[in-house]
Amino acid sequence: MQVRVVDHVAGAQSAEGIAVVIDVFRAFSVAAYAFSRGAATIIPVAEVDYARELKRQHPDWLLIGERHARPLPGFDCGNSPSDLEKLDVAGRTIIHTTHAGTQGFTAVPGSIETLTGALVNAGAIVRYLQARQPAVVTIVRMGHEARENSDEDDICAELLRSRLLGEPMPVAGIRERLRQASSAQKFFDPACDWAPERDFELCTRVDEFDFVLQRDTGASPPRLRKIDVPKA
Repeated sequence: MQVRVVDHVAGAQSAEGIAVVIDVFRAFSVAAYAFSRGAATIIPVAEVDYARELKRQHPDWLLIGERHARPLPGFDCGNSPSDLEKLDVAGRTIIHTTHAGTQGFTAVPGSIETLTGALVNAGAIVRYLQARQPAVVTIVRMGHEARENSDEDDICAELLRSRLLGEPMPVAGIRERLRQASSAQKFFDPACDWAPERDFELCTRVDEFDFVLQRDTGASPPRLRKIDVPKA
């Protein structure tokens, strides 16, 4: 198995084999928590206007997301796993647009099998890929606003790659490493009420969930579906 690590939207566009698009803070952690609480599906969307149009067409769907990490006016929720806890998502369809994660996810060619990537389901992602044994895995680090690398996505990519290559890295210190990251400081700043401290704790739970989130291109528009990957 060849493991490629690439970055941002250009990297997503170049994906081969099976793609894993990483956004730890916070898009694909949010998606995992939504499914863990019974969401029916999530529709990742690149453009805010398209997200709003889907909401107009389907008022019963939930609309969540951000730009520059801030919630968007008229949205049901920002891009925050702890804020999402305030909503009843069971059985609901969620429209999700973010500055980094959904940009990369929607940029992967439609012919490429694509998974979301986060620390919370890293183990399940590795087990799924080991079972599939693709010739190539492309790990896409979306980073900060899809334009510069971030510690959390770099560490998640390092964790996935090392496990796939049979060289597992220790996970015990990951949360403390990330606590010092510049991208994490917003979670500890009371002025950043759009980034609750609880989000940091939720997003840095490694191997919390035993499922992957796969893009279903057979649906219109394409959406995420949950595939359980239990431990052996």
